[in-house]
Amino acid sequence: MTTMTEASVREFKMPDVGEGLTEAEILKWYVQPGDTVTDGQVVCEVETAKAAVELPIPYDGVVRALHFPEGTTVDVGMSIIAVDVAGGAAPADTPAPAPVQTAAAPAAPAAPAPEEKKPEGSGRTPVLVGYGVAASSTKRRPRKSSAIPAQEPAAAAASSAVQSELNGHGGTGTPAVTERPLAKPPVRKLAKDLGVDLTSVVPTGPDGIITREDVHAAATPQTTAPAQAPAPAPVTTPAPAPVASYDAVRETRIPVKGVRKATAAAMVGSAFTAPHVTEFITVDVTRTLKLVEELKRDPDKYGMQGLRVNPLLLIAKALLVAIRRHPEINAAWDEAAQEIVVKHYVNLGIAAATPRGLLVPNIKDAHAQTLPQLAASLSELVATAREGRTSPAAMQGGTVTITNVGVFGVDTGTPILNPGESAILAVGAIKLQPWVHKGKVKPRQATTLALSFDHRLVDGELGSKVLADVAAILEQPKRLIAWT
Repeated sequence: MTTMTEASVREFKMPDVGEGLTEAEILKWYVQPGDTVTDGQVVCEVETAKAAVELPIPYDGVVRALHFPEGTTVDVGMSIIAVDVAGGAAPADTPAPAPVQTAAAPAAPAAPAPEEKKPEGSGRTPVLVGYGVAASSTKRRPRKSSAIPAQEPAAAAASSAVQSELNGHGGTGTPAVTERPLAKPPVRKLAKDLGVDLTSVVPTGPDGIITREDVHAAATPQTTAPAQAPAPAPVTTPAPAPVASYDAVRETRIPVKGVRKATAAAMVGSAFTAPHVTEFITVDVTRTLKLVEELKRDPDKYGMQGLRVNPLLLIAKALLVAIRRHPEINAAWDEAAQEIVVKHYVNLGIAAATPRGLLVPNIKDAHAQTLPQLAASLSELVATAREGRTSPAAMQGGTVTITNVGVFGVDTGTPILNPGESAILAVGAIKLQPWVHKGKVKPRQATTLALSFDHRLVDGELGSKVLADVAAILEQPKRLIAWT
């Protein structure tokens, strides 16, 4: 009976919900041990460095254990939930001795059967990101406390088996002879740089994970041994490192993770990789604001019924027109090939401030959209970002970005490029300023635009032409912006 119980356990591992992500934080569990779940039901919400995503379970059955509490950051590939499929409908083509059983069996010296090389589950590719999946009703037993209960022996054995299989396989499906040490990619790179063999490092992290400190500790004897005297030095206990004082009343510490952590890493990488140049121009946008009001009063004239119209819409359209006239500004630097890649499409990024931090989703193929289509795309992008439902795909592949700092009353700024992009346009606050108009000084609505660009592939002439073109379009929007 015990074997049958263990055989019915399926372990659901943390998937890579984006491209190349290595970890995700569990924000919220929607199920608890004892709950009944069905294939496709959302069981938890996780936050990656790019977005918050709901994860559906690819099994029918009863939840046996949750391996991590809410707020825990879990590496991709680690098991996060165990489901007993004995009471539900197990996948039809799943062989009786599943990979979990084989790894859990104490005596299994023989080579695994061919069917054990199949992916865990039914042999089909499960849906990892369940957008639009309706959650089914959940049978929940009373919870005695908010703490997650300990795993039952069978589930713990299955979880241990899956982890052993994860550590022992190198991605080929063949049984491993030596257990592969657990370590995150940055730690593996550090060990490689320091010449440290991870198999000889004693892990101190949770679940046997090797930390950076472990690698440094293993590397210290190697680097300091040649400089030491032949005679052994007396053993002394080092004094503990001083801990920075922290006043909980007068200070607040915010963990850097998720979007903030990814943004910080991206900005540091961009600032110290691409040589930034920023140019400025102050432009009279009085006619642009008048056109905005005209579109609001008579939306039928330009097909803008039910669409939100604001200055950012016309500024975005002006930038797209300028890029069409100067396509070399829409490019990327390929360091490996030492080539400039000019892109014949524009994925227009819009910087959006959200409770999760600064997000820069982009409008795919914005260059091909009419003004009404661009207005609809902008409204959807902003609404999705504020709700925290921006998908990882929406934040990938951007080519040029607009950041509107004017909404905060700021005149302008020197924005940092998003990695992989060649230019970013900052829009300052629109204010009444004294302006020489038709030979007379009059109060006019003006704003300052700032264009930052990668000086490796955009020289001063090209950057100046693009910025001047955007300004000219905003001064005479009706003459230069194509409506269809």
